[in-house]
Amino acid sequence: MSLSRHIARFVNIEDFIGVLYIFSLSASILVLDRTPHGLEEFKTIMNGSILWVTPGELYKTFVIYSVIGLFHFVFRKRFFALSFEDRGGVFWEFLFFLSFALVLVKSVQTAGILQVFSFLVIPVLIGKLFTKDLKKVLVLGWMIGVASSVFGLWLSYLYDIPTAPLIVASLSLTFFTMLVFKSRMRGAESTIRQ
Repeated sequence: MSLSRHIARFVNIEDFIGVLYIFSLSASILVLDRTPHGLEEFKTIMNGSILWVTPGELYKTFVIYSVIGLFHFVFRKRFFALSFEDRGGVFWEFLFFLSFALVLVKSVQTAGILQVFSFLVIPVLIGKLFTKDLKKVLVLGWMIGVASSVFGLWLSYLYDIPTAPLIVASLSLTFFTMLVFKSRMRGAESTIRQ
């Protein structure tokens, strides 16, 4: 991923990431196919075990996230330069993606691929529907993400439905609802202007 600028000369970077993601998932399935409990391990990778996180695991996760969060805070100007100014170099890209990978691996162990990628993408998309200001996007995304997650947890408890897929469905439905709402607002605004 730290060579993404070079790859982008040949293919769309989002397409490359999609192929890399699909390759990684299929390679994982091939490895798990040869293990005694492959299907159960695959379900755990997809769904995680968020309901069975121990206090010790929670503490380790907190420490890892705090160290990486501090690292990103200290070097935020360099990371913002990578993201918004397209400058910074391969070394800083490597450090960013290495730290990001550590967070992803720890997150997938706890919450599963479905939730992790949903939490990475959906709250930001919801925030961007209503504002372009980065801070506001984050705050709005976090608030809606937490509310959707709590709603999904509650429904999971109430109806004894698998937690991770229900949280992902709740986040997704929230996004679709907000997208329709935003679309209707824009339609109403254009009607008023005419």
